[in-house]
Amino acid sequence: MAEIRQADGFSDWLDQRLAVRKFMKVMMSEYWIPKNINFLWAMGVVLVVLFAILMVSGIFLLMYYKPDINLAFDSVNYTIMQEVEYGWLWRHMHGVSASAAFLIIYIHMFTGIYYGSYKKGREIIWITGMILFVAFSAEAFSGYMLPWGQMSYWAAQVITNLFGGIPVIGEALVIWIRGDFLVADATLTRFFMLHVVLLPLVIILVIALHFYALRVPHVNNQASEVFDFDKEAMKYLNGRKKESKVVPFWPVFLSKDFFVVGVFMLFFFFLVCYHYDFAMDPINFEPANNMKTPAHIYPEWYFLWSYEVLRGFFFDIGGIAAMDIGLMAFGFANVAFILLPFLDRNTQHVAPAHQRPAFFVWFWILLLDMIVLTVYGKLPPTGSNAWIGFFAAIIFLLLFMALPIITKIEAKSKGAQQ
Repeated sequence: MAEIRQADGFSDWLDQRLAVRKFMKVMMSEYWIPKNINFLWAMGVVLVVLFAILMVSGIFLLMYYKPDINLAFDSVNYTIMQEVEYGWLWRHMHGVSASAAFLIIYIHMFTGIYYGSYKKGREIIWITGMILFVAFSAEAFSGYMLPWGQMSYWAAQVITNLFGGIPVIGEALVIWIRGDFLVADATLTRFFMLHVVLLPLVIILVIALHFYALRVPHVNNQASEVFDFDKEAMKYLNGRKKESKVVPFWPVFLSKDFFVVGVFMLFFFFLVCYHYDFAMDPINFEPANNMKTPAHIYPEWYFLWSYEVLRGFFFDIGGIAAMDIGLMAFGFANVAFILLPFLDRNTQHVAPAHQRPAFFVWFWILLLDMIVLTVYGKLPPTGSNAWIGFFAAIIFLLLFMALPIITKIEAKSKGAQQ
């Protein structure tokens, strides 16, 4: 009997040891983060916090908003802003967080491009991130229509018209999206459903997929260095923390994220309380009027670069209508970033942009060009403005067309050096 007890005790001890080893293996392989990263890697967590703010503030606004063309404008600008206690605060938080979210998205996206976080097995991370960008864009556009102001109405009119450029089904598709021949009550109801139900669910699911994709492979680091996570984790656990190239996800890495989020929240609430109007177009404080077209129609700032690509072609080329050229350029501009892992042909050399001279120049030209497109997208397309927008749109398209050539040459020169 004593031998049986000893055997049972040994079995329990062995099971415990195996469980501990399995737990440690999981912790070492999945919950350790490279030490060599900066605050830019916290932008994903900042985006999650902003999305949570959008969800909570949106629920409060939903209590008083009326999705009806005769009631929507007053429910926002009078009921919520003037009659509901602290309604102004929730609206400001919602509007500012929408704009701030796109600012963080662009920082997050260009950080990934700069450090090559879309390469070498990270294609799914990049593609799910770009799907999130598309989903956030659709969510922002549907939300921009809900106040039913002048710019809301006419921006919806212009954007839904874009689908008319699709061959064969374009005209019928526009009517189906609007639910009417013009942007009307049916359109508002449909976009309200998209904004408060369907698109938030899609965003939550894609966020979960995006975070899950980060596990395989591990998070990229500033030097794009590849190392053995298990080995580096053991160094950390054995007290050689300075030598280790990784840190535990909790509490070390998350504490850095929380610090960045805290600093960002100071900036966020400063905007909410003192400069909320940067996220709201003055024209949108006029009720929608289908008989009065604004002198200059433009979307929110985060869509201006692609809008300028669309309207940058203001003359026919080779018998092709200017509008058709603009639509094709607009379509290419909106899929070019998704295709980035496949356009970059330097698959052998994963490194930050400052270690890739040709790509470094390409990166900064792209960033400056998108700033120019954004600035001129809000200006009237007349005189020199139209020509600057045209050349900026051409440069944007040429950059992505030239990327496979640039990176292929870069890969060959790197291989020759080695």
